Amino acid sequence: MTVPVRGVRRTSVRILRIIHRTNRARSPLQTGRAQFLQGLLVCIILSLLVAACTVDERRSGVPSEAQDVINQITEDIAAGRFDKIYNDAAEEWQSAATPEQNRAGLERIRDRLGKVEGRTLYTGRERQGASGEISGRSLVVSYQTTFARGTGMETFTLVEREGRWLLARYFVSSDALRQ
Repeated sequence: MTVPVRGVRRTSVRILRIIHRTNRARSPLQTGRAQFLQGLLVCIILSLLVAACTVDERRSGVPSEAQDVINQITEDIAAGRFDKIYNDAAEEWQSAATPEQNRAGLERIRDRLGKVEGRTLYTGRERQGASGEISGRSLVVSYQTTFARGTGMETFTLVEREGRWLLARYFVSSDALRQ
């Protein structure tokens, strides 16, 4: 059975005329509004897709156990308990400095900057595996920190050993330390 070409063509022409009349019946304002809403809908959908695809969203903060260790280190620096920091630290920290070097470095930070008055989390990244000199699970946390006598960036590197977070590295960048 063959379909007459003429009938199909007439139907197609009728459909095109209806579409053309429908578009012609809309004012330019209505057409522009429809295009705007379509564009807005596309932007919203893309935003939702990007938000849904973020990796490791749960770990955007610092695990509470690690934050507790950071807070304790901060208190120990303020109180001058430098030997405690050294003894509680990971092997990576202890192999990088002697107890005397540890004390001198932390005293310099405390004396030049003073106590920590406030911090804002800048970045927090958890790593698994071998990352340079640190193997195993590690956490690198950077803060924009306000000290009693200046501001700076603090970076803590913690490693997990036997279920506990230990200090592996600590670095402070501040103009007050350059003087």
